[in-house]
Amino acid sequence: MRGVVFDGKQAQVVDDLEIRDPGPGEVLVAVKAAGLCHSDLSVIDGTIPFPPPVVLGHEGAGVVEAVGAGVTHVAPGDHVSLSTLANCGACADCDRGRPTMCRKAIGMPGQPFSRGGKPLFQFASNSAFAERTIVRAVQAVKIPRDVPLTSAALIGCGVLTGVGAVLNRAKVDRGESVVVIGTGGIGLNVLQGARIAGATTIVAVDANPAKEAVARQFGATHFIDASAVRDSSAAVREILPTGADHAFECVGNVKLIRQAVDLLDRHGQAILLGVPGFKEEASFLVSSMYLDKTIMGCRYGSSRPQRDIALYAELYRQGRLLLDELVTEVYPVEDFAKAADDAHHGRVARGVLTF
Repeated sequence: MRGVVFDGKQAQVVDDLEIRDPGPGEVLVAVKAAGLCHSDLSVIDGTIPFPPPVVLGHEGAGVVEAVGAGVTHVAPGDHVSLSTLANCGACADCDRGRPTMCRKAIGMPGQPFSRGGKPLFQFASNSAFAERTIVRAVQAVKIPRDVPLTSAALIGCGVLTGVGAVLNRAKVDRGESVVVIGTGGIGLNVLQGARIAGATTIVAVDANPAKEAVARQFGATHFIDASAVRDSSAAVREILPTGADHAFECVGNVKLIRQAVDLLDRHGQAILLGVPGFKEEASFLVSSMYLDKTIMGCRYGSSRPQRDIALYAELYRQGRLLLDELVTEVYPVEDFAKAADDAHHGRVARGVLTF
């Protein structure tokens, strides 16, 4: 079968992947669509260290082909959106409703794939850039058949992360102010999460002026072109003189992390969603934090995927959550190189690979 494999030096589309049968508590899914996220590119450029060879992809949707023993919530033929969260469901964190903190879901890559008799790792417990993948049952979330799979694919990472960061982690409330730094795939979902939450002032900041229209479509009430102003922080302060209730950094740049912290009002929260290099450090003025300000990390939107994916699918059906509009371009998997180049140069909000 076809898939995108990174061998430690380059990523390429191959057609000789093999996958084992699902075991107890596992689901075999025929992937129909998979979003290309910057996290996949970060494995290729080394920003995210991951052992090769690995089958890439982590944002997908498809149709259940087979289930292992003990799986009852999905059956062959069901449409599913896939999460990357292979949590155990039994530890203290899972029991508290914090599956993103499950230690059994972090840093334990499996090897369900093989090529030429040699095993390949699975990226983010998902590997959606393959015609078929195996996930734990908890990762497969049944969705209505009327949700297009090219759109449903994006729920499992970009939407869970961006909207979840707003609703689950920051808990943005009605009437509050939000600044979003970076309006790529994650930033757009933060914008629409803020809109859904009822924020009244939503400021998008991006160095690409071409992103203004889509940022406003997703919920921005104001847009600041960082390439056209001398000081984007000052431009934000013209809109929010006392600062923001919530500032989301969606780029992964330590200077922008500092900017997010500096833009906070009293009792404000800076939420970090972008991923800098793993050894990079950010700084802030400690004295600025004594007005009840908070710097918050956020893993995967602090999501509970079985609950949240179903919720977001329903909000999409009601017209409240935008999914189709996130899909800038659809590529056959054979065009992975073009899709990756378009994503790297910011030509697309989200490109989607299809099988």
